[in-house]
Order: sequence, then C-alpha cells, then structure tokens
Amino acid sequence: MTDPQKNESGYRKTVNSWALYHWADNAFATTVMAAILPVYYSHVAASGLTANTATAYWGYTTTITVIVSALMAPVVGTLANLLGLRKRMLLLFAALGIFTAAFLYFVKTGDWLMASVIFIVSNIGFALADVMHDSLLPHVARVGDLDRVSSRGFALGYLGGGILLAINVAMIQLMSDKGLAARLSFLSVSVWWAVFTIPLILNVREPGSDKSVSPGGSTFLAGYSLLRHTFSNIKRYRQLMIFLIAFLIYNDGVGTIIRMATIYGAELGIGRSTLIGALLMTLIIGVPFSLFFGWLANFIGAKKCIYICLFVYTLISIGGYFIKSGLDFWILAFMVGTVQGGAQALSRSLYGSMIPKAKTAEFFGFYGMSSRIGGFMGPLLFAVVSQTTGNSRYSIVAVVIFFIAGGILLTRVDVDEGVRVAREDDSGV
Repeated sequence: MTDPQKNESGYRKTVNSWALYHWADNAFATTVMAAILPVYYSHVAASGLTANTATAYWGYTTTITVIVSALMAPVVGTLANLLGLRKRMLLLFAALGIFTAAFLYFVKTGDWLMASVIFIVSNIGFALADVMHDSLLPHVARVGDLDRVSSRGFALGYLGGGILLAINVAMIQLMSDKGLAARLSFLSVSVWWAVFTIPLILNVREPGSDKSVSPGGSTFLAGYSLLRHTFSNIKRYRQLMIFLIAFLIYNDGVGTIIRMATIYGAELGIGRSTLIGALLMTLIIGVPFSLFFGWLANFIGAKKCIYICLFVYTLISIGGYFIKSGLDFWILAFMVGTVQGGAQALSRSLYGSMIPKAKTAEFFGFYGMSSRIGGFMGPLLFAVVSQTTGNSRYSIVAVVIFFIAGGILLTRVDVDEGVRVAREDDSGV
C-alpha cells in the first residue's frame, strides 16, 4: 500500500477512510445509544415499570457496560500494540457490536432485561472498536494535522449518524406499527455500520507491532508484563497522566449528557418526536461546529477550545433543571450540538499529540479506560440521585461538578512538555 505520509493522494484516501468509520459506527451511538433505544426501553421494554425506575435501570445498564469496557480497554490496547493488531482487533470488536446490535430486533414488551444484556454486549464491542480506531489516528494523520483530522472524523460521524437517524425517524412516523419500526431501525444500524466500515478495511494499513518489546512465551503474560511496565513508568508521562485524569472527569459529564438526555426528557413528559428531533438537530449542528473547532484550534490551541466547550456544558447542565417544555429541550439540544464534537475531537487529538507513535494502541487503551471508567460515575450518580430524590432534575444539575473539576485540573497540563517527552520516546532519547 502507498505510504500515506509520502503520497498526497494516498494520504487523503487513508484519512478519509479512517474518518468514514465514524460515519459507520456513529449509527449505533445515535440510533441505539442516544435516541431510539432509550425511548423504546422506557415505553416498551420496561413498560411494566414506573418511569423513574426505567430511567434508573437504564442508568445501571449504562454503568455496567462502561465499567466492563474500561477494564478491558488497556489490556486490549496493550495486546494490540504488542502484536501489531490494531486494525484487526478494531474489526473484531466492530463485528461483535454489529452482530449483537441486530438482536435488539427481538426485544419486545416487557423485555427490559433482555434489552439491557444485548445493549451491554453490543456497546462493549462498540467501545473497544472505538479504542482501536482512536489508536490509528497518530498513524494516519501527519504531525500538525491531528486536530483537523480528528475533527473531520467527528463531523462525518454526526453527519452519517444523523442521516440514518433521520431515515429511521421517518420510518417510525410512517409505519403504523411503531414498535416494529423501532426494531427495524436496530437492524438498519447493523447494516450501516458494516457497509461503511469497508473503506477502512481496504485503505487503512496495519501500523505493525511495538518492535521494542518481544512477546517471548505467552502473549497474554507478555501483554500483562508490558501493561505493568507502562504503569511503573507512568511518572515519565506526567503531563499525559494529568490530562487523562482531567479528561476522565469532564468527559464523564459529557458522556452522561449524551447517554441520559433522551430518557430524562421522556421522564419529564416530552414527546418522542421532540426528543428524537432535538437529537437529530444536535447531530446536524455538530457537523459544522466540529469542523469549526478543528479550525479554531489552529489559532488558539486545542486546550483553550476545550475550556470553551466545558463552560457551555456547565450552562447546559444548569439549564437542564429548568426544562418545562419541548422548546426548552430544543434550545439545550442546540447548545449541546455546538460543543459536543469539539470537546471530543480535540480531547482525542490533544492526547494523541502527547503519546509516542510506537505505543499508540497501548496508550489509547488507557485513554479508552479513562473515558469509560469515568463514564460510569455520571450515569451512576444520575441514577442514585434520581432514585434517592424521586426527581431527575437534581441529577442533571449534579453533572455540573464534572465539568468544573475537570476544567480546573486541565489547567495543570503542560502540553508542550507532554509533546516533548513523547518525541524523545520516539527518537529513543
């Protein structure tokens, strides 16, 4: 395959194929994770439960999947790095997500436990494939191009996920059997995800293994040994670790808004069409704003752009307490759309700039762990506060603490120092 770093045409094809995977898997994030399944879970699968209990059970379901994904991410990343299997493990876990998501078609009235189990397995496949996809970013993007390429990926993800969601929403509106229409939408996610993964299969090469480490005997034991080695040398990457902790905290708030917004709106009595329509608008708004933040980062830096995003998210969480109508939900959804892509894309590219290229899967395994292990605290807090107070309005306000604490810790990150250490590692200094 042509080296994308040396051939301009090959570089564009590689970057676009990598970014298009966001178009593929974001169908799961929008239709299944954020829009149709939470509503279907609340109104159909968990129809025998009270609205507040259904919301809490969805929170616990999300908590389980992110904990398992968080525990697996660093191990999977280390093994992928050791064996040079980043791309192949991406495809393996994507296949798991694609296959199990299709089984949501069989979830019907009262099957809340079945829906939870299927979602947990499918979401684990989605999450671990995402870790492997992230680990390819420093290999497909040129130095200095990380922010733009990462932002392009999220922009394509919002566009692709939004298009399929619009198709599925139209199908639900037009079909008389709404339950069947929702279940068919879950099948459409599997097909979409599989088809648009093909360009990555054809055009993105496998970076190879970390030649500085020899597997020796047992591959698993070698991977475990390498993982321990990384932990023991964590002080060398001090700035990276500070960023990971900051990211863990503020991304928990971002993830909670994404995962719980729809079912929260359903509990408040906001109509299904408004909930899904507002999410669709969020995706549409997210396309230009993701690209905008990728452009803005070239002038003020990714770190300052993340500060802007966290400030807006703080306003969103506070505003969530005062939601009284569908219009209020639309306004907050618009605000989410302006910062969601920027926060996620620039966090990934900022992290990618501070890791050695020879260890991308290993380090993005920790990134995946950070994003997922933090991801359980928000939904868990949301669920506990909701059940304790009997009112989820207090839960949405509680999320503010993640944005404030994460932003404060982010101020302690010296990005230039983090980049310098990573480049020294690559050069063998």
